[in-house]
Amino acid sequence: MSRQLRLFTFAAPMRFYALTGALLPWLWVVTIALSLAALYVGFFVAPTDATQGDAYRIIFIHVPAAWISMVLYIAMAFWAAIGWAFHTRLASMLARAIAPTGALFTFLALWTGSFWGKPTWGTWWVWDARLTSYFILLLLYLGFLALVSAIDDVKRADRAGALLAIVGAVNVPIIYFSVKWWNTLHQGMSVGSGGPKMAPSMLTAMLLMTFACWAYAFAVVFMRARAIVLERERETEWVGELAGRDDTGAAARLGVAA
Repeated sequence: MSRQLRLFTFAAPMRFYALTGALLPWLWVVTIALSLAALYVGFFVAPTDATQGDAYRIIFIHVPAAWISMVLYIAMAFWAAIGWAFHTRLASMLARAIAPTGALFTFLALWTGSFWGKPTWGTWWVWDARLTSYFILLLLYLGFLALVSAIDDVKRADRAGALLAIVGAVNVPIIYFSVKWWNTLHQGMSVGSGGPKMAPSMLTAMLLMTFACWAYAFAVVFMRARAIVLERERETEWVGELAGRDDTGAAARLGVAA
């Protein structure tokens, strides 16, 4: 019984709302601190690449965004599946909260990749396996958002979104292994099983930015999830109590009666 309590303590929307509210300030502090450190190391400490010159420095944004966008899709599909299979409200809320952030990171990776590709490859875009499968990832995110928004019934929308997310998850390993399975213009992994293929300061900057992006992702997903919780739980007693407090403007903005 105690183990179940530890595992599911924060599965209740009310407890999740309280926990994430306490975590959010720290997540923003970590995001800002790590972002500044990553930018300093990446642009002022890391050496100029012998082949690509300073144009390579865009990888300190491009690569973390690409990594995180793929992991966020798996997380979205996972929570959507959990919500569908076990009818857990919070899981479906998390899936919806993750989707816009995943789409943002996917777009950021595509955009920075184009800016990196022009001086490196001589072209903004090519329809090779890696870029095409990654563009499909953006379409899957946007499709999920459009689908759940188009259906008025929340439960039906969650089920439809879960089905799309689960089917689309097959695209993530295709993205990851595309440079191995097909002959693509996109370069292979900079950090792989054989160890990093870059200077230590370059790797440090990339990892710092990756952690900064993760902190940002958690922060904005939690903020969006809290808003969804308040909207869906607005008829409950605990949200009604929040509406009467000065520090819960979000509940008041959602029109929750005290």
